[in-house]
Amino acid sequence: MTLATRLTRRFEIQHPILCAPMGMITGGRLAGAVSAAGGLGILGGGYAGTVGNEPDLDEQYRAAGNVPIGIGFITWAAQKVPQVVDWAIARKPACLFLSFGDPAPFARKARDAGIAVVCQTQTMRHVREALDAGAMAIVAQGAEAGGHGGRRATLPFVPEVKDYLAKHAPDVLLIAAGGIADGRGLAASLMLGADGVLVGTRFWAAEEALTAPAMVACAVAADGDQTVRTAAVDHLRGVPWPDEFSFRVMRNAVTDRWAEREHETRLKPGAMKAQYADARARGDLEVLPTVAGEAIGMIGARLPAAEIVAAMVREAEAALKAGAALTR
Repeated sequence: MTLATRLTRRFEIQHPILCAPMGMITGGRLAGAVSAAGGLGILGGGYAGTVGNEPDLDEQYRAAGNVPIGIGFITWAAQKVPQVVDWAIARKPACLFLSFGDPAPFARKARDAGIAVVCQTQTMRHVREALDAGAMAIVAQGAEAGGHGGRRATLPFVPEVKDYLAKHAPDVLLIAAGGIADGRGLAASLMLGADGVLVGTRFWAAEEALTAPAMVACAVAADGDQTVRTAAVDHLRGVPWPDEFSFRVMRNAVTDRWAEREHETRLKPGAMKAQYADARARGDLEVLPTVAGEAIGMIGARLPAAEIVAAMVREAEAALKAGAALTR
């Protein structure tokens, strides 16, 4: 069973499903498992070692095994240690995935090395910047996504980007992201004009992910109402994210107190840095951010990545057939 799209043909994969390069979550086992299942796993380079407590990237790359994977970075963080992108390019990944910052300098290096560049975008300005940088694929990420992102919603953002690409860069692939966790989301994304999907939260809860079991258990028991998007958490923990991005996490004691008070937390950078370090050591989820998107209500259980991929494809095929039947 396959869903053939421009994405599957360009990357020579079986299914149009990419695993998001979630920092400190998408390690080598998860990236390798998604690729082995017929999708494309993308190793999460995260903050490129600039904030500490991150897994060893070289060790995680080796853990993927003998399957093609991509490598992704938070671009503004990688700009502080550009050698980490040189390291990635030297490994000839299936793609270099760039998000949250000017992709041009790194994209040029990757293209010169013959490596496909995938740029994640949250606004139409980001889309234009990605095209100027020579991106082979654009990820249109909606605000429903877990982790960092913008304010645009997936449903209108994806087709708007599709229309723009059709007019200005028809050969560039479009990948939908944000709130996509099952085959219905995959089918809907294809109908919106995407060539495939980037999946975060559902793979965040995969057996191979580096996610702490307690966090997954918390998410499985929750629904999508129990997430919030705010910049306050980054302010309080002292991680200097650009102002245009906010952070979707599960609600806890910290977000209940501070999520709606960003104007105050902006004036207190790092005010809770010590508390976060202590909470990390104790596994205190009332302080630590559990980074997941609105799709937590569709997780259900912690499953192997291969089962997640297979279920998504099976469900998408059924949804597409059911949709086609409506036209008879």
